[in-house]
Amino acid sequence: MKSTENASLELKLLKSILWVYIILCIIIAGLNFGYVSRATPAVAAFITWLWGFYENWVKTIFIVIGSFLTLRIIGSSQRTAMRKRNLIGLILMALVVHILGPLLLNNNELYFFAMPLPWSTIPLQLLDTGSAFYLKYLPIFGLTGISLALTVYLIITIVVFAGTLLFGRRWQCSMLCLFNGFAAEVFDPVIPLIGKKKKVKAKGLKIFSFLRWIFFALALCFTFYWILILLGMPMVYSDVIAKIENYKYLTTELLMAMFFWIAFVGRGYCYYCPLGTVLGLVGKIAGQRINTNLTNCIQCGRCNAACPMSIDIKSSAKKGSEVSEFRCVGCGHCVDSCPQKTLAYATRFLEKEKYQP
Repeated sequence: MKSTENASLELKLLKSILWVYIILCIIIAGLNFGYVSRATPAVAAFITWLWGFYENWVKTIFIVIGSFLTLRIIGSSQRTAMRKRNLIGLILMALVVHILGPLLLNNNELYFFAMPLPWSTIPLQLLDTGSAFYLKYLPIFGLTGISLALTVYLIITIVVFAGTLLFGRRWQCSMLCLFNGFAAEVFDPVIPLIGKKKKVKAKGLKIFSFLRWIFFALALCFTFYWILILLGMPMVYSDVIAKIENYKYLTTELLMAMFFWIAFVGRGYCYYCPLGTVLGLVGKIAGQRINTNLTNCIQCGRCNAACPMSIDIKSSAKKGSEVSEFRCVGCGHCVDSCPQKTLAYATRFLEKEKYQP
């Protein structure tokens, strides 16, 4: 009875943390992106500080506490090897991007540079000395600060793409992503916050597939636009384009991701994330797959129930054939959930080295 009461209390606490995170994000982000430009200098400075404190310290604290609670909640019912690695990776990434990096470089907005192209064109905008973004941050960070931020971006880009070539999409989407991947992993036991756990049906998968390529095309358009500017081609309305991209981020990405956490699935945004689309292609090159022939499958269906991307693993496991699905984020939930230890996450590199990230 005591164990059940503890589990219930941990679930309530984890759910409360996610609710607080979402509510604070909506309020503070609204102030930071919508009101700060009209506020007095003193109020604007406070809002900017508050947003930085929330996005760095509060978020990291929630990731650490949430990871601990999630492992406590799921630890008694199934294996947690893959999920432990996910959570450890996310905690380390949060400490680097949200705590150590800002402290060492005196830049509280370093998280802007933690996601490679084509997810955001902010690094490209920062390279354009005439862009509104550059003119805004030059007085704050100076040339040295801007150079350091771009260096961090370059390092993270190399780490993400090189890691994906070795470990598949799992490397970024389940172990490093601080936009949506962290929430999907850290708060998985309580998502959605309202109602029961849901699966994306066939019609929903078609819609998400359409959105994936639409958002990928939009991301490429924004990217090429800023590349053309950097190449010296005369382009008009750069401030307008930057605002459009920012509104796209706030509405169809940030707000929609949180809507999915509240009412649908934790990985909703992952279905159409532009960076995820690119890494899905890189994962194909890496030979990312789920092997299903380590033991005999008993067709219990736990793998399908555990998969946050609605992939049919059970049917492949029945035949002992590998699962090589483009939308797989490599989270390993299916691997951990299998009572027979039939499944294993693999890439060409992992097969060669006999290592599980």
